[in-house]
Amino acid sequence: MDRGNTYASYAYALLRIVVGLLFAMHGSQKLLGFPGGDGTTVELASLMGVAGIIELVGGLLILVGFLTRPAAFIASGTMAVAYFMAHAPQHALPIVNKGELAVVFCFVFLYIAAQGGGVWSVDNAMRRRSPATVGA
Repeated sequence: MDRGNTYASYAYALLRIVVGLLFAMHGSQKLLGFPGGDGTTVELASLMGVAGIIELVGGLLILVGFLTRPAAFIASGTMAVAYFMAHAPQHALPIVNKGELAVVFCFVFLYIAAQGGGVWSVDNAMRRRSPATVGA
């Protein structure tokens, strides 16, 4: 028996939780000025404001595993747009144009969108509830 498979679902849950938290922090930094940074915020009705909302709300949804697939799919698309709008025009290689984080977020979120919430998620808890216990 492969011991790695025993813990794979928990390792995936930790990946989802940590990546969701980091993504949410990017959004809170844009919208609320923290954590880190100089306390400046972006205008909500701007492209960066919309990105911040997607990052904060999407990151929190991914963190708790609620509506995981659509949240991760939207987050993946947001990171693809961020890469091609902000980084790719500067240079073709992500290591040179400082777009590695956007690329990594994009593909990790694409994987999460395909995989779903997994263990330790609200999606999983809601799916496991039997119809007899709903409303009880």
